[in-house]
Amino acid sequence: MALTMLAAYAAGATALTGSLVAAKRRLALSKAKHPSLTGHARLARRVASLIPFYEYDEQRFFRSDNPPDNVAAQRRDGFQRLAAIYRERFAQTSALTAAVQSGASDLQFISAYRVPFQYSRIVRQHFAAGSVLNSSNDVTVRDLDGNVLYDLANSYGVNLFGYEFYKECMARGAERVRDLGPVLGSYHPVAAYNIERIRQISGLDEVSFHMSGTEAVMQAVRLARYHTRRSHLVRFCGAYHGWWGDVQPGIGNPVTARETYTLAEMSEQTLHVLRTRRDIACVLVNPYQALHPNMGPPADSALVDSGRTAHVDREAYARWLQQLRAVCSERRIALIFDEIFVGFRLALGGAQEYFGVAADLVTYGKTLGGGFPVGVLCGRHEWMKRYSDDRPVDVCLARGTFNAHPYVMGAMNEFLHRLETPEMLQLYQDLDECWNKRAERLNRLLDEAKLPVRVVNLSSIWTVCYTRPSRYNWMLQYYLRAEGLALSWVGTGRLIFSLRYSNADFSAVVDRFLAAARAMEADGWWWTDHASSNRSIRRQVLREILASYAARFGGRLRAGMTGAR
Repeated sequence: MALTMLAAYAAGATALTGSLVAAKRRLALSKAKHPSLTGHARLARRVASLIPFYEYDEQRFFRSDNPPDNVAAQRRDGFQRLAAIYRERFAQTSALTAAVQSGASDLQFISAYRVPFQYSRIVRQHFAAGSVLNSSNDVTVRDLDGNVLYDLANSYGVNLFGYEFYKECMARGAERVRDLGPVLGSYHPVAAYNIERIRQISGLDEVSFHMSGTEAVMQAVRLARYHTRRSHLVRFCGAYHGWWGDVQPGIGNPVTARETYTLAEMSEQTLHVLRTRRDIACVLVNPYQALHPNMGPPADSALVDSGRTAHVDREAYARWLQQLRAVCSERRIALIFDEIFVGFRLALGGAQEYFGVAADLVTYGKTLGGGFPVGVLCGRHEWMKRYSDDRPVDVCLARGTFNAHPYVMGAMNEFLHRLETPEMLQLYQDLDECWNKRAERLNRLLDEAKLPVRVVNLSSIWTVCYTRPSRYNWMLQYYLRAEGLALSWVGTGRLIFSLRYSNADFSAVVDRFLAAARAMEADGWWWTDHASSNRSIRRQVLREILASYAARFGGRLRAGMTGAR
């Protein structure tokens, strides 16, 4: 009897101890998450599902911040003038875009999410600049109406060295592989040089080719799980790694990612979690986050106020990466640098060279394809191996029909050969100094003009921030387009410059940027009263959301009660 009771007490004590340990680990994990909604993916999904749609009518559109009558009239007049410019200047481009859009779901999405949803319908009616282009020339693009615009979208970062450079890579690469044509499954001989050169640039042992950056990241995570026999990946709050579900666990993913930890970047609590948990296979780093750690990729659709911030501290971010490197080495966790976007942009050796930290696995894409789609994974031999020597059926499968397509390999070959020329290497000389001085110049001119706009840059990647509380900052993208600057659909959240921008090209961009900001100021969009703040704006928007939700829910409740009678 006594032995039975003792055994029961021992079992209970063991269970209690196990529960306390589990609770301690859960608490540590919770503390390592960023306090924002972005850091809590499941909560963000729940909150997003509760936000009702509502929109402003023609009158409220110009008065959402309760301005005086004269300012509302000023905005209306400016809006109509700008809309007239769009109708005249972009007529053919917008007409063809509208015709294509009904059958192109991508265009429907980006059209709906260029601005905060309350304003979207009216903006779409009047500012249809279009998404169709006829030609490109180095740092400019030309639309169907003959407008030549300086390109600040840069094909999501592909255009690092100017469009003419990539046209030549594609044409000369095609000539090299013409005889093989579209043969798949085998490598064209040019792949041998590509592999060796990428190994040299990355400082890693092996290379695998994929069709997209998302696929390359998927394979990196899969290999990490295979070699560690662990389940979970760690990503950092706000970082983007493609549209695959495991790396996009919050808003935008229709299912819950159950084997993903979204933790705070540059956090001691995060390092503690990495040191103590036993289920972590890999840590994903997007070096672009050095511009705004723990914040999502900025887009004008989220500009409800002027709360967007960015700041680059290269030394601090390098120290953080060094800490990550040490913990990952200690715990045999794969450190993955996702350089799909920043690879070859920050330095010839990418983020590893720029921050002075070596990763276990690195993904490249965008510009490396020489103008064609590509994803590339590089890694150390022990992480890249897809099979076990002593367990012949224990494999990690990963293939794709179009991996190492001859035409992609040909353009990549041309890209890599040209990368070694003195002309191209010169572009990397004093790269940060060049782009930091350009950003400082624009900021100085904006300050002298007393305009509430500033730019923050990570080398040639820029974001626009706003210094005066406002609900209308998203309008700037349309003034910029009217002045001949082409932005991507995220608007002023991310401006991407080709390294081919000459001083004359950049001066033209500065002049147009200043003209756009002056016009927007003159039209009253940046009016604000002294009592206004970003916090008061957010509270106002929250009240609108709650009122809209209450009206919708109350209507359903009353309808239900009426039916019950």
